[in-house]
Amino acid sequence: MKRRDFVTASAIGAAGLVTTSSLAQSDSLNQDFKLKNNINHSVCQWCFGHLPLEDFLKELNVLGIKAIDLIGPKDWPLLKKYDIHCSMCNGAEISLTEGWNDPKYHEELIKNYTEIIPQVAEAGYTNLICFSGNRRGMNDYVGLQNCVDGLSKIIPLAEKHGVVIQMELFNQVNHPDYMCDNSLWGVELCKHIGSENFKLLFDIYHMQIQEGDIIRSIQNYHPYFGHYHTAGVPGRHEIDETQELYYPAIIKAILDTGFKGYVAQEFIVTWEDKIAALKDAFLRCDV
Repeated sequence: MKRRDFVTASAIGAAGLVTTSSLAQSDSLNQDFKLKNNINHSVCQWCFGHLPLEDFLKELNVLGIKAIDLIGPKDWPLLKKYDIHCSMCNGAEISLTEGWNDPKYHEELIKNYTEIIPQVAEAGYTNLICFSGNRRGMNDYVGLQNCVDGLSKIIPLAEKHGVVIQMELFNQVNHPDYMCDNSLWGVELCKHIGSENFKLLFDIYHMQIQEGDIIRSIQNYHPYFGHYHTAGVPGRHEIDETQELYYPAIIKAILDTGFKGYVAQEFIVTWEDKIAALKDAFLRCDV
């Protein structure tokens, strides 16, 4: 499954954005890269698709980064080879648009998740992603109840194996018609399911576009957030001074909640030195 439909177009459009200052910063980062690791750092591999997965894992080993997001079962043996944890597994979903809010997909989704949940646990991982799907004219309350009806069929298995199913929040600009597009709807879904083995993947980029007030959402709803993704707004690029969010404050707010999970970088790189851009992002989040 393609992680984001807009990735290719966005990356091409960003090709001309490399600046002299970013290249100078790249040289500085390559000379000195040390992390305090007060948070558990991770990164989404699809953003660095210019590198084969094995080469990217080698880079993470050099950086001392111990986790990677959005890897399915076929590549878990490669992660084991390089001692990299899969902080968010995928492979059970159908697509972003065909999800748990539509009962016609329940049979296939229940089969997929029933097969993969034990595999996640056996591999020593915890988190498995899921999606609400698009509305297609469906009322949000109906869609929420449909999600509850379907997910409730797999949550007991997730509880048995210690796996946490996590539904990602998306904005309506990049993913028009997606149902789980705001914190309140997602939190209400969590309350209806009523299990510590169902959480929300709070994508900071998406929710800044959709609803803003990121730190307040983290403070108010953190018990329902099991995982975080980062990226700069606008453009989904680096989380540096070219964008509007101040990530050190956001990460501090996450830490202040007692969060022990992972924060994964998920931005489309514009720097010529892509690994240096990743280093910069880790350092900005390493509060």
